[in-house]
Amino acid sequence: MEALKGIIEFRLRKYWYKYQQHKLKIKIIKYLKIDSKNNDQEKKEIIDYLKKNSLSVFPYNFTKKYNPNDVTVYTDNVCGLKYIIQDNKKLYFKKKWDENKIKNYYNSLRLEQDIDSPHRYEAGDFHVNEGDIVVDAGVAEGNFALSVVEKVKKIYLFDADDEWIEALKETFAPWKEKVEIICKYVSDNNDNKSIALDTVFEKRKIDFIKADIEGDEIALIKGCKNILLNTEKLKIVMCTYHNQDDSKKIKNELEDFGFTTEFSKGYMIFIYDKLSAPFLRKGIIRGQKM
Repeated sequence: MEALKGIIEFRLRKYWYKYQQHKLKIKIIKYLKIDSKNNDQEKKEIIDYLKKNSLSVFPYNFTKKYNPNDVTVYTDNVCGLKYIIQDNKKLYFKKKWDENKIKNYYNSLRLEQDIDSPHRYEAGDFHVNEGDIVVDAGVAEGNFALSVVEKVKKIYLFDADDEWIEALKETFAPWKEKVEIICKYVSDNNDNKSIALDTVFEKRKIDFIKADIEGDEIALIKGCKNILLNTEKLKIVMCTYHNQDDSKKIKNELEDFGFTTEFSKGYMIFIYDKLSAPFLRKGIIRGQKM
């Protein structure tokens, strides 16, 4: 009887979630119809997508190219961790994660870095160059760092999740001479769990910063003012979708330090936050100081 009750409760929560998502989708469509009367083609594209599909973080047809079942998961019998192959390199995951979770998670990473994704870090001439010194703040599983590790001179990986640290050590073992893993969050203060980039790189050069730190990007900026002021050539790419006003705030902050900025193409609908008008958020900002 208890098992049946649990199944019913699970299904009710599932249906309630779908109902709430549908209501939000209708609300967004209505708002965008009014907001796109000035012939905003980007928003009209999103309206067309939402009319035919469920609510999605990435409201674009490129998402249909990806299926979690296309992801192959392997097990390393030496360390006991599971991994996938990315660009002929092993990318490891948390030990407690099962195959299904890894497939879904890595599929979301493929969506994020699609050439048409609002969450893509590199684009066009904005990319990590051969011989660059790179900071990856909020490295998590390390897919971005792995994609550039062979071309960099040095890369610093920041994350305070011990389970990710274990996986990162396996992933980057072949390049350990130029990969430094720092088990701390990046912020504007220094304590047992956090550290400011100005503290780490007081006498060290940086060419490229990538930051995806769950809404603490402003704190990262505050903690690396000396770097932003005094580095002559620097590229920085940051997430701007975690909080409603991050895109505007981060853009203003970077431009105050002399950076030219541009946003990634398109918009995200960050359904994991409490959304309100205007609903759409820019995913990534790229800044350059030359």
